[in-house]
Amino acid sequence: MKFIAVRNYEEMSHLAAKFLIKQVLHKPSSVLGLATGSTPTGTYENVIEDHRKNQTSYEQVQTVNLDEYVGLTPTDPTSYRYFMENNLFQHIDIKAKNTHIPNGKANDLQAECSRYEQLLRELGVDIQLLGIGRNGHIGFNEPGTSFQTKTHVIELAESTRKANARFFDSLEQVPNSAITMGIDSILQSKEIILLASGKNKANAIKQLASEQIDKFFPASALHQHPNVTVIADREALTFCDNTEKLQTV
Repeated sequence: MKFIAVRNYEEMSHLAAKFLIKQVLHKPSSVLGLATGSTPTGTYENVIEDHRKNQTSYEQVQTVNLDEYVGLTPTDPTSYRYFMENNLFQHIDIKAKNTHIPNGKANDLQAECSRYEQLLRELGVDIQLLGIGRNGHIGFNEPGTSFQTKTHVIELAESTRKANARFFDSLEQVPNSAITMGIDSILQSKEIILLASGKNKANAIKQLASEQIDKFFPASALHQHPNVTVIADREALTFCDNTEKLQTV
């Protein structure tokens, strides 16, 4: 696992976008694993800006998203499909049929999980973008989730629901469950980029940097992957003692 220290959210976003753009330029038919929430928004803004300025094409690219809330339609403003359309897809030349997100309104959620997992295996993710929760969750894999899990439905921890409540009108509107790539699903990616910004992620990054593997800290599973880069800003690195392993840009 490689750690790259940057000054702030803007630098983190710019560097993360460079990883994605480089991947697409190297392999125009790349499969990109994408995340949602406030952490990757700046990354997508940089991708869009590059597309406008340099005409980097996503016409052959396929995308797979980490997760989706159970019960929300794709047109719900708080759904992750809506988020991706608004923050990335409609601003680049990607084909709608090539953008894949779990169906949170599926009649048979277990069948939807199996379908999505099969899709992930068939496509093969070239590079997966991740954030990290305060409790160490990646995707929506909460503490205690087995590292062997495939795509599954998970009950969201109260801390996770509270952290995401800012995207809803009230905590009561935050769904109680979601479909998420499992930890094993994530680890199948050829390359993983994890982003962390702000003091509220500092404890999580400190624990990740300790290299201790613990199923009650899901992100620690990433130490089992051969190609992980963590891009973290100064505030997220506040409590990180292993400064000797940090690269700077």
